Amino acid sequence: MQKIIHSTIIIVDDDAQVLRSLCFLLETEGYHVLTFGSAEELLEQPELPDNVCLVVDYRMPIMNGLDLLTRVRAKHPNVPALLITGYPDETIESRAGKLGIKVVRKPHLDDGLLQGIRDLLVGGAA
Repeated sequence: MQKIIHSTIIIVDDDAQVLRSLCFLLETEGYHVLTFGSAEELLEQPELPDNVCLVVDYRMPIMNGLDLLTRVRAKHPNVPALLITGYPDETIESRAGKLGIKVVRKPHLDDGLLQGIRDLLVGGAA
């Protein structure tokens, strides 16, 4: 039997409409959701909540999503994360892969995002 070991999803995206939409989607799936409008806003937090999964947009001003995830992983090496992007390319995919981060492509986020989160949140046998 598998169990979910993470329950809070943090979304980081500079597009307020995307934040609202993803928050609604994930809350309807039963997740507790926290949203941040920039990488810097997340980095200002003293700590991440326990049992968290990050959903981070790639293209943001000042700091892109992979740079953010690299910084977060320096403090929390095992934090599960997904990168979302409407502009996938081989460099992004390769760099994300080296960090162990799945890339989910916009605008078709619903199924890929939900499945990606489920995959990250499923733990071992109960």
